[in-house]
Amino acid sequence: MFEALKPIPQDPILAMMLSYREDTNPNKIDLGIGVYKNDQGHTPIMQAVQWAESRLLERETTKSYTAPAGSPLFNELISKLVFGADHPALTDGRIVSAQTPGGCGALRMGAEFLRGCNSESRVWVSTPTWANHVPLLGGAGLEIVEYPYYDYDNKSIRFEAMLTALEGAKAGDFVLIHGCCHNPSGADLNREQWDAVADLIERKGLIPFIDMAYQGLGSGIDEDAYGVRMLAARMPEMLVATSCSKNFGLYRERTGTLFIVGENAEQTRNAGSQLFSKIRSHYSMPPSHGAAIVETILADEKLETLWLDELEGMRNRIQGLRQGLVAKIAASDIDADFSFIQQQFGMFSFLGITPEQVEALRTQHSIYMIDSSRMNVAGLNDQCMDYFVDALNEVLKGS
Repeated sequence: MFEALKPIPQDPILAMMLSYREDTNPNKIDLGIGVYKNDQGHTPIMQAVQWAESRLLERETTKSYTAPAGSPLFNELISKLVFGADHPALTDGRIVSAQTPGGCGALRMGAEFLRGCNSESRVWVSTPTWANHVPLLGGAGLEIVEYPYYDYDNKSIRFEAMLTALEGAKAGDFVLIHGCCHNPSGADLNREQWDAVADLIERKGLIPFIDMAYQGLGSGIDEDAYGVRMLAARMPEMLVATSCSKNFGLYRERTGTLFIVGENAEQTRNAGSQLFSKIRSHYSMPPSHGAAIVETILADEKLETLWLDELEGMRNRIQGLRQGLVAKIAASDIDADFSFIQQQFGMFSFLGITPEQVEALRTQHSIYMIDSSRMNVAGLNDQCMDYFVDALNEVLKGS
């Protein structure tokens, strides 16, 4: 049987990781891998996380199984972080949550749940979107439809085209929207645009599915959750997938959450029972360590304050890198406008250069990013910024 199997090409980002590791150039820069990095190019463990883990080592008394929904305390505290402690959907019992293996687990179990609700419903995703959205959602059997989002020429959101495309959605279709820090473009909806999208979704009977993997890394914890909280207050049904990989730095701990918002408490309980049954049949229950870290932080005022301060430092560093990069490019010989970079949010932006120019940066200067020119701004630092701008200048002039 196995002799008929053909090899599957390696994921391009994973292949790039390997190439970067094997590169001996001391000036090499990794702008491809989607993890936060500090000024030393390292993905650190947050101090709040270290302290929480130390406390867990002292106090944890069992490694027994959790439930399919995960830790009740984690679910309670992360719900308040995402929706706000006094959100009417929470106080009315309209939200059920499940701790999941990362944001990927949340997205996939959300897709499995939706498939069980109505196998004919389609899910609309932005063009572009995070590369793993399509396999995660489509792999559950959902039909994927795309709506335009990013204008590569004008470096902005194609908002009117987005609304026009979504007019073609049918009642019961799901609309996947990035909650903040759009990956890969960094171009986020403003509040007026969120409200207009909500009007369309409400009028057409669509169901929002929000992927918010970067809460706190855009404009702030509450600011980044505007779309989620507004929609949860207005819509009778919605789904939200979140991740603790970025804002808590828990990448390898695979800690995420799926929220289902129902029209009333009874409907939500029923939806929760369906979701937990799906989880039981897939991976039975989530790992506990990452969630235990998060709940330890959020349940302790001093640890939560420390975490929020560290998160603010990460957010400010990213915005500072955006501003610094734009300033250095403007002061160079580069005859192009890159000011859009400082108007975007989160770790990612499209640099707006061709695949050939991306290849030249990689082969001639050991600067790594994926062919679309999506770059992880957090991979830059003060030590390598000049080298990057000089290399970009050389590549652009040589094209």
